[in-house]
Amino acid sequence: MTTYMRDKPSMFGSRASKFLLSALILIQLLPTQLLAQRSKSPWQTLTGSAPLIIARGGFSGLLPDSSVDAYSIVSQTSVSDAVLWCDVQLTKDGVGICFPDVKMMNASSIQDAYSKRKNSYLVNGVPTQDWFTIDFTLKDLKPVFLIRGILSRSDAFDNNQYAISTVQDIAMELKPKSFWLNVQHDAFYGQHNLSISKFLLSLPKTVTINYLSSPEVTFLQSIGGRFGKAGPKFVFRFLEKDDVEVSTNQTYGTLLGNLTFIKTFASGVLVPKSYIWPLEDQYLSPHTSFVQDAHKAGLEVYASGFANDLDMAYNYSFDPLAEYLSFMDNGDFSVDGFLSDFPLTASSAVDCFSHLGSNASTQVDFLVISKNGASGDYPGCTDLAYSKAIKDGADIIDCSVQMSLDGIPFCLNSADLGESTNIVQSPFRNRSSTVPEIAPLGGLYSFSLTWSEIQTLRPAITNPYNRDFNLFRNPKERSSGKLVSLSDFLNFAKNSTSLAGVLISVENAAYLREKQGLDVVKAILDTLTKAGYSNATTTTKKVMIQSTNSSVLVDFKKQSRYETVYQVEETIRDILDSAIEDIKKFADAVVVRKNSVFPVSQSFTTGQTNLVERLQRFQLPVYVELFRNEFVSQPWDFLSDATVEINSHVTGAGINGTITEFPLTAARYKRNRCLTRKDLPPYMSPVQPAGLLSIMSPTSLPPAEAPNPVFTDADVTEPPLPPVIAKAPTSSPGPLSTDEKAPNGQPRVALSLLLSAFAMVLASLLLL
Repeated sequence: MTTYMRDKPSMFGSRASKFLLSALILIQLLPTQLLAQRSKSPWQTLTGSAPLIIARGGFSGLLPDSSVDAYSIVSQTSVSDAVLWCDVQLTKDGVGICFPDVKMMNASSIQDAYSKRKNSYLVNGVPTQDWFTIDFTLKDLKPVFLIRGILSRSDAFDNNQYAISTVQDIAMELKPKSFWLNVQHDAFYGQHNLSISKFLLSLPKTVTINYLSSPEVTFLQSIGGRFGKAGPKFVFRFLEKDDVEVSTNQTYGTLLGNLTFIKTFASGVLVPKSYIWPLEDQYLSPHTSFVQDAHKAGLEVYASGFANDLDMAYNYSFDPLAEYLSFMDNGDFSVDGFLSDFPLTASSAVDCFSHLGSNASTQVDFLVISKNGASGDYPGCTDLAYSKAIKDGADIIDCSVQMSLDGIPFCLNSADLGESTNIVQSPFRNRSSTVPEIAPLGGLYSFSLTWSEIQTLRPAITNPYNRDFNLFRNPKERSSGKLVSLSDFLNFAKNSTSLAGVLISVENAAYLREKQGLDVVKAILDTLTKAGYSNATTTTKKVMIQSTNSSVLVDFKKQSRYETVYQVEETIRDILDSAIEDIKKFADAVVVRKNSVFPVSQSFTTGQTNLVERLQRFQLPVYVELFRNEFVSQPWDFLSDATVEINSHVTGAGINGTITEFPLTAARYKRNRCLTRKDLPPYMSPVQPAGLLSIMSPTSLPPAEAPNPVFTDADVTEPPLPPVIAKAPTSSPGPLSTDEKAPNGQPRVALSLLLSAFAMVLASLLLL
């Protein structure tokens, strides 16, 4: 060939030019052909196929990254073609292992095994101290075990003594249908006389590499032609835009503008999800054109950074499914794959919830009942929270009724205005009082202000996990919306065409009658009548009255035909038949806590009660509360996924309704197409109660706890509501006082009020 080129240079140049021209035409035609193929598919991926699910280190959101169990559980919980991802590191003797980083301290017990072998190296030009894989032979690593690498995840599996596996171990033992190797630090290993390329090319033919990725251009260029026709797909991994690519000395942001160059050595790109949906102050900005641009260049786009328990945009309301759907079901584009720590959630997003559309039919029958409206997104019991609950698909919206000083019933989660308004910053902050019948400490109660005064207050969104976990809900809207009276609430609900009805919750009725001269039962019944709910020709909306007090429901039963719902306030393990018979005398349904269905110890389920089945046997529907999207609200068994928790309660325990602060999550679940299949896919099967305890080291098992109580007749029976006692007029709405002295000579109540006022001021500051 060399001689021919020397003797016939012009002819060779002509043929070479024609060959190059043909190749360029082929490259230009390829994306066009792929786009034509994609037009026949609902998927806006490059090829028209469903996005790939790539399990980073296996199911690393639950079990230690790269452990055998983390890899093996993927096939039991995900789509059948899920890809196993292995971050390849080299040991001192050149053996390739699956381990998340070249540094070992964060995800292994290396520090315990070799406390004195910490070292310092330049990694991509940055001086770094740690324990490095290159300082240990494979034999050295035998006493080193894999542990969690992210501290917010459970440490219950750290004592399982998961060994570090070689690439060949994973390939041969698990025989993955698809295997993805990621080479993050080829240049670093080269500086220490170790070769990733040599290791990869020495692997036996029984080890099939389907995908090979790297953030280093030179590595992919050099190894690309050495695998032959049966080699893997090569994927260039973009790091953060300001990071510098080591072989070209260009930032990844610069390389981003030259996708045609990337196409010369890779068939796809792997990018942080922020390349596609940028964030500003943790809110989504408009999506970029990156996916469309890459597809035009003939590159598949895989997105990384997906985990149910890490920060996501406020727009997603802590719902990982919503995040996945925004990357593939937005009408403009779809990524070609997801790199995820929770492949189950990614699998259900792709297979069960994509392309549902707003008119998708309901596949499972249960009620979605809001808790203070969509109170996970807006301040509870406001016009905005109720509007969003209806828009999100709630069947029933709720109003927890409180009473104002002038007898106006209105909606608010608590009688204590300090819990969900800015009252401690208002002129009414001096109206605190101690009401032992409601709470042990003082509060600023609704019956101390007139309705017109209450309307001047700003509502405040609740943040149940801000103190312990620094999780905040929708801060831009933390004080948005306005509080609504019961009358406005009922009229608002009546005008909705999608709602099945309303739920009105009533508490503190006896106290209000005896001590405040306020009859909340009569106020509710009168308001319902005025709003037309007592007349079937005016509205067909269902009315449900809920209370923890049997006496309240008995009173409503005597005076109306509305449905009544008894709320069991305690966490219980069982209920006596006689107690159920008593409940049936005044209630049409029952509300229980989640932990009464799936008992929990140290955030792990320990089993499942038969409470739901027993109540339903007596023809009592069972509604369960309280469902939230934040992953810290769920036992680990539900895999940091609110949809998994709902599925386990609805399909697994058979409950009749969910009471939720995030109605969209439950309403979307009702339209889940996977529920129509004869055989449920693994990612839509209910979790096995206490299942995680079976794979936990005995030393990590949660301690046995005293069993929850059994609910008895005595827990149900209450004296009837007292009559209304007119309240004596007071000269001042200020704090109550008492002559009872504490040991330091100060009035007890005054001290209590001071402490509670301080607590409320602190709480209000946290809401800002």
